[in-house]
Amino acid sequence: QVQLVESGGGLVQAGGSLRLSCAASGRTISSYDLGWFRQAPGKEREFVAAITWSGSRAPYADFVNGRFTISRDTAKNTVYLRMNSLKPEDTAIYYCAAAGARTEYPAAQIGEYVYWGQGTQVTVAS
Repeated sequence: QVQLVESGGGLVQAGGSLRLSCAASGRTISSYDLGWFRQAPGKEREFVAAITWSGSRAPYADFVNGRFTISRDTAKNTVYLRMNSLKPEDTAIYYCAAAGARTEYPAAQIGEYVYWGQGTQVTVAS
């Protein structure tokens, strides 16, 4: 099985940028569809973005609206989430997850993801 460790979160001013990293170990990231999710205080965990095991497809949540980019580096066995034009409502714990199956279009449903990291806090100040 794969182990996932997120990093790169922090405090940023509205309009700023962050790049989150998700380092995988135990298995290669090419073995999984990978996703980013987030959970704000008092809210349910929600889908942000995902990328197929092959890197061929990368859907995003509607609220992303072109501000975030998911990418991967197979040599580093790491998945990234670049976040630009951050808003206070983007404040949340961001989680990386690996799905239980490889697909041609990665799932947005939390239940499809089996392996989870511990999360990294992103706080956007107004």
